[in-house]
Amino acid sequence: MSSSDFIDFEDDIPYDPNQSERENIEIELLLEGVHRLYGYDFRNYAAPSLRRRIWHHVHSEQLQTISGLQEKIFHDRECFERFVNNLSIPVTEMFRDPNLFRVFREKVIPLLRTYPYIRIWHAGCSTGEEVYSMAILLHEEGLYDKARIYATDMNDRSLQMAKEGIVGIQKMKQYTKNYLEAGGTRSFSEYYTAKYNSVIFQPFLRKNIIFAEHNLATDRSFNEFNVIFCRNVMIYFDETLRNRVHSLFHESLSHFGVLVLGAKESIHFTDFTDCYEALDREEKIYRKVK
Repeated sequence: MSSSDFIDFEDDIPYDPNQSERENIEIELLLEGVHRLYGYDFRNYAAPSLRRRIWHHVHSEQLQTISGLQEKIFHDRECFERFVNNLSIPVTEMFRDPNLFRVFREKVIPLLRTYPYIRIWHAGCSTGEEVYSMAILLHEEGLYDKARIYATDMNDRSLQMAKEGIVGIQKMKQYTKNYLEAGGTRSFSEYYTAKYNSVIFQPFLRKNIIFAEHNLATDRSFNEFNVIFCRNVMIYFDETLRNRVHSLFHESLSHFGVLVLGAKESIHFTDFTDCYEALDREEKIYRKVK
């Protein structure tokens, strides 16, 4: 999920393509009910990893069956919230994949300098580290004052953490390394204040960030953007949902807008392959051309 990535739990539930019809029905009913009761749509997530994650949650709730989990989720809001959190455990860090941010400085920042106003959408922003990385990058390039960053996620707990801008101090060594490798031009410590076992990002980094709940599987476009970041989220979607999200991004990008995907994702083999040109094929940075 940078994004709210999903942990593909390695447990003792092997994927069997000939799994029982009963289990298929249980999963279908659970996902349909979650969608109808709570508005969260997991029906088009990749089946093998989703199945493993559902069974992991069955066990974490000390239950025996998916039907038992369904009953508890339908009648217990807190159980449902744990279910969503377990499916969207955040895996992110500041300047994750540093070379991507270095290439972004070299190839995308010159384009953004030509705009009077910049809108950037981080879809699936998780706990916000990627968002604050972008704020720092724009600040160093002298563009932050004319930018707005929209940071969205379906996980409310992750969004609350992102809004607070607080991370564990034990992460700073790795984050500083990433920042320098990404082309950072200052002392990384200028951007946060240490307090006890945590650090909090400087308030000026949050002033142009708008955090909001948004579900890529169900929600619509809400603005026009010059840049969209969505990294390591769609690898957990099936083909139908991937095309749905790519349609959403294509609709949301301005002409010559930039789309940034994760290392294992691509614009190819989607309905929108011909709508983009690669600014950097290796780092999965594409520009909308039609």
